[in-house]
This record gives sequence, C-alpha cells and structure tokens, in this order.
Amino acid sequence: MSKTTPATLALTKSGIAFTVATYDYDSGAERVGLQAAEAMGVAPGIVLKTLMVEVDGKPACVVVPSDQEVNMKKVAAAFGGKAAQMMKPVDAERLTGYKVGGISPFGQRKQVPTAVEEMATLEDEIYLNGGQRGLQIRMRPDDLIAALGARAADLIR
Repeated sequence: MSKTTPATLALTKSGIAFTVATYDYDSGAERVGLQAAEAMGVAPGIVLKTLMVEVDGKPACVVVPSDQEVNMKKVAAAFGGKAAQMMKPVDAERLTGYKVGGISPFGQRKQVPTAVEEMATLEDEIYLNGGQRGLQIRMRPDDLIAALGARAADLIR
C-alpha cells in the first residue's frame, strides 16, 4: 500500500504535522470507521469519518467521529443552509477523486466548505482517512481545522 496520496501530499505541502497509520480494510464492514478503530486498537471517538453532503444542492464536507450519526438539520445550519442530504457515492467519488471508504477531506479534486464536529476538537489527536482504504492520518484537531479552513460545529444527533 502506498502511503503517498493527494491527501498526504497536500498536508506535506502545507507544512502540517501528521503521521500515517495503516490497517487491514474490510470491504464488508458495516461501518468502516468503527472497523478502522478496532483494527488500529484506538477509541472509535477519535477516528473520524469524512462524509460528502449537499447543502441546498451545493457540495460540502463534514468530518465527524466514526461512532456518531450526523444530523442533517445541524449540517444545513452549520453551512447557513435550509436542507442537507448525503451525496450519492458516485458523485462523492467524482468530486473528491477518492473511493468511498477512503475519502479524505484533504487533497480533494475540488475543495469544498468543510465542517468538523466540535466535540472532535477537544481530543489531543484524531485519525481520519488518508485518501485510500486502509490508510489513516493521525494529527491534532486544531491542525485539521487550520489546514482546511474548516469550521467547528455541532453536527451530530
């Protein structure tokens, strides 16, 4: 498995400190983030999932703990919109350049507005997808926010 992806290249270029971790991706896992946490032996609350959404028809990205469910009304509010829905997987893959199960908020083909669950910003370190299935980026949540110009918001149920 290559540890160089558009996500890791974008972080390196920006000078943000990070390390990578790998795990055996299970394509049959019901919840990929929970499977990643278990495989790496870390708490599921610090493994974040990257979800591509549409807010009032415009693409956006949300990053939330893998053991939580996103609240679409809160997502819409975080972006100043009225309604939000999950983006279709094929559209998410086309927009980001990544396969579902490996979507990273970094190095996407087209950078879109991003919101991060505010509870995740209280952690010392977090893991998030590194741009391919089985590759995680470990970093500080403050660096995640800074690198993406993201906003912290209440996004979960």
